Amino acid sequence: MRRKGVDAIIHSFLGKAIARFNLIEDGDRLLVCVSGGFDSMVLLYLLYTRLKFVPVTYTLRVLHIDLGFPDGESGALEKYVQSLEIPFTRVKTDIGPLAHSEANRENPCFLCSRMRRKFIFQNAEALGYNKIVMGHNRDDVLETFFLNMAFSGEMSTMVPKQPFFGGQFLIIRPFYLVDEDVIRRFARRHGIPAFADGCPTGGNSKRALIRDWLESLYPHNRRIKGTLFHALSNVRTDYLPKL
Repeated sequence: MRRKGVDAIIHSFLGKAIARFNLIEDGDRLLVCVSGGFDSMVLLYLLYTRLKFVPVTYTLRVLHIDLGFPDGESGALEKYVQSLEIPFTRVKTDIGPLAHSEANRENPCFLCSRMRRKFIFQNAEALGYNKIVMGHNRDDVLETFFLNMAFSGEMSTMVPKQPFFGGQFLIIRPFYLVDEDVIRRFARRHGIPAFADGCPTGGNSKRALIRDWLESLYPHNRRIKGTLFHALSNVRTDYLPKL
């Protein structure tokens, strides 16, 4: 992929996901969950800049759950978002230390994710937003599928649009069709920063194990990722056992 093509590629797949899955409609009020990583930062930037040329009007507000790690860069993240003049809500928590406490050594990621999701829904309700935007990309979708198979014993993954609590909240994932590599290339080209959350186990998690395994496959055939992603919606139940 040539660098000059990154902008066209990311806009194309972002627009395709929004249109195909009907993710954003005129008049929407979008609560964008920003962790500080490249995925959520680039998605925020694109949703912000797209307002200038798309025929759909929506409003943005950023929600950041500060996990409470001492090395986190939540303060710098807040200053950056404020420089864009986008309304910002920062929720300070002790999720990180609690999830990594002695009583929860075995699975800190699970507890962290569950507690973070709780804060997201609570604040979405308090702020009056029912459409919640996540920055998960195509790589995340594949990783989650194999993560759930390997460690939860089920075949499931993220979906582009997901209702919760009987439709009270709707989580959307506009980067559903976009590769992480494209997002990072776009971030470098446009100087979009990322901010560390300070998590001490981020690079040594079960998800990281699955990611490393998948990335060991991709160099053998450039079509593998696309084939795996297509397989998620090409399930032949007649050839799966019913145990």
